[in-house]
Amino acid sequence: MSIQNQVKQLFVVLLAVAAAASIGAAAPPAIRLEKIPDLTQGDETDGSHAWTLGPTGARGWVYAWKHTADARQILITRVAEGSPADGVLEVDDIILGVDGAPFDDDARIEFARAVTQAEREESGGVLKLIRWRDGLSENVEIQIPVMGTYSDTAPYDCEKSAKIFRLGCDVIAKQRFRRVSIPNSINALALLASEQPKYHPLLAGYARKVSRYWTDDFATWHYGYGIMFLAEYVIATGDDSVMPGLERLALEAAHGQSNVGSWGHRFALPDGRVGGYGCMNSPGIPLTISMVLAREAGVNHPDLDLAITRSARFLRWYVDKGAIPYGDHEPWPGHEDNGKCSMVAVMFDLLGDEEASSFFAKMATAAYDERERGHTGNFFNILWAMPGVSRCGPLASAAYWKEQSWLYDLARQWDGSYPYQGSPYGEEEHGKYADFDSTGAYLLAYALPLKSLYITGKKPSSVPPLDQSDVDDVIAAGRGFFATKENDRFRYQDRSEQDLLGGLTSWSPSVRKRSARELGKRKGDFQPAVLKLIASGDRYSRYGAAEALGQIEPSADPAASVSALTGALESDDLCLRILAGEAIASIGEPAMSAVPVMLQRLASPDLEQDPRGMEQRFLCFSLFNRRGGLIGGSLDGVDRDLLLRAVRAGLQNQDGRARGSVGTVFKYLTYEEIKPLLPAIHQAIVEPAPSGIMFANQVRLAGVELLAKHRIREGMPLCIEIMEIDKWGKKARITQCLKTLETYGAGAKPVLPQLRELEKDLLAHREHRMLSPIIEQLGDLIEQIENGTEAVELRSLPKT
Repeated sequence: MSIQNQVKQLFVVLLAVAAAASIGAAAPPAIRLEKIPDLTQGDETDGSHAWTLGPTGARGWVYAWKHTADARQILITRVAEGSPADGVLEVDDIILGVDGAPFDDDARIEFARAVTQAEREESGGVLKLIRWRDGLSENVEIQIPVMGTYSDTAPYDCEKSAKIFRLGCDVIAKQRFRRVSIPNSINALALLASEQPKYHPLLAGYARKVSRYWTDDFATWHYGYGIMFLAEYVIATGDDSVMPGLERLALEAAHGQSNVGSWGHRFALPDGRVGGYGCMNSPGIPLTISMVLAREAGVNHPDLDLAITRSARFLRWYVDKGAIPYGDHEPWPGHEDNGKCSMVAVMFDLLGDEEASSFFAKMATAAYDERERGHTGNFFNILWAMPGVSRCGPLASAAYWKEQSWLYDLARQWDGSYPYQGSPYGEEEHGKYADFDSTGAYLLAYALPLKSLYITGKKPSSVPPLDQSDVDDVIAAGRGFFATKENDRFRYQDRSEQDLLGGLTSWSPSVRKRSARELGKRKGDFQPAVLKLIASGDRYSRYGAAEALGQIEPSADPAASVSALTGALESDDLCLRILAGEAIASIGEPAMSAVPVMLQRLASPDLEQDPRGMEQRFLCFSLFNRRGGLIGGSLDGVDRDLLLRAVRAGLQNQDGRARGSVGTVFKYLTYEEIKPLLPAIHQAIVEPAPSGIMFANQVRLAGVELLAKHRIREGMPLCIEIMEIDKWGKKARITQCLKTLETYGAGAKPVLPQLRELEKDLLAHREHRMLSPIIEQLGDLIEQIENGTEAVELRSLPKT
């Protein structure tokens, strides 16, 4: 298994854990249906959520595992009284088709497109359906409002888009904005974008609320959108009465940033590290955008400038490498991860960074088929889609809209509002945003033509608009994400070998990666063609070739692949070096000749080009991971001096997971071999990594275990220190540390006072019932140490 796959699997597990712990998260259906149900035959649904069926006033369930491509029926679950569907549809009716024909593709998308067609003037608002009820099928009609036709340039220069926007704003204006919340801040942004004076009293009142706002609960999420609205409000209205609040909020956000430029669910801990689940880019990017806007609104402070610079540097690393991921992780393999590429397209455009904004805007545009997924829901994916896409220019926006307008028409209710639609089951939908009013999130797409807000294009874009050829290329990159009748010919498993080799040269990291993986499944001698690509002068071709060499079977000459990849490790291109290292690890045993070069690069990182040590981080995984790392299972034949230099450097990496992978070598080294490393190991235990808090325990626990193995006295108080009984993950950490202390036997008597104090603290802990097995384990350990009589010879750390 490749390093990329291992990391991805671990990441997915951690996301699931995080999602299960999310406040307010609702459990998804327990099982996947064994077959696609035929509802006309009495088959059951899986209980997953229903969908808004456009302006009909009805909602319906469709079969939706990962996507809805296999659905051919829609079960009506609700009909609003007084709505267009009232009297035509009833609960438990089944829609079998539209316009006189049964569904022969994705029922949800075909229904949505029928709505779009019915809203045209020439259709007169007549939506024609095939309804099944009580064993009988018949053609029925629903009269929906005529909204017009999307123009070829929609949402720009489009009367239908303008009409939808006006209707939605009037719906939002009926609200009171009683409290500061994410949906309220976004809805207020939509009203502000309208430039209608009639909304100003409502907006002014909400601005005052935001200016006085403070919270510690999920602060980063609420602050980002609150500051964003407040800054845009000040810029648009000139109301400087809220400037003190804007400045306070912006600086609190800046001061809550971690030392590496990230944020989590809450602001950073006093030591500058992100607590809880660690770095989370979904709140962090909007916070950065909000601070950029606060600066535009007149907040001038060096701390604000520093926070913006650090965040931009943190996020810019992903240019050309892939989608912005959940946190401080490897790039996400798709074009989009819940709107974060779209977010940074806007952010980098506001900062005037043409290269970064252009790349992420293209990723956003290619992500048209990826918009419905999301870690705890797709709310932010929808919200940021069109603002990000618009940075590619009008041709790209129109092309994207042709792919996605059905989703917007399906989500719009008969009163012009947009409830949260949710994701197809299996796309990490956990109901987190089920109660969110999504009206503003959808309307910001329709607000783009006005260019009245900075997030919707008020500031001239730094990105040159894509021409038609580039637009076609970007849209093509998004094909094949889901299998529908329309997209069947674009699926990667159906692409020719020539198409896959061409995919290795794509600007899109997702296309390169997916092409490489599919080639790896094929039989054939692809090595000569791929070796030509890695020797070419085109960087995208070299990136794709490096990934492919780690996937394909080098049937002709394994040494040639290893030689080409080893040569790539010496490239000036950081991205190529990282991909080459991962590919070498994927090749495994035949690539052991590359280990000295990899260790050398790890030991001597280029921190000027790579200040966060990202190459070093990925080399740690490629070399030391227990599964898939070249030397994670054995150090046979490895130069010890070079190894120790590399380990010492790896122990100083910013990432906790990288440090943890280094710890796998400890058990293979004798005391004399490891003695020179002990000060560095001790330091890695005492000072946790500044990033990757979810993985920071690995190297610390491995370190105290190593100190205990060699009876080093300084390890005993460290065992107690790193238990951190008030922090996340304490049960596993305390249990392991107690087991480690047990190995000292009677030699642990000097720390008995600390252990007794720990026992008191655990008994008084708010979760003492949950910790009762640990308290019992601790009591047994105290008794064992007290009664121990064996002589234990302890060592001390060597002096540095």
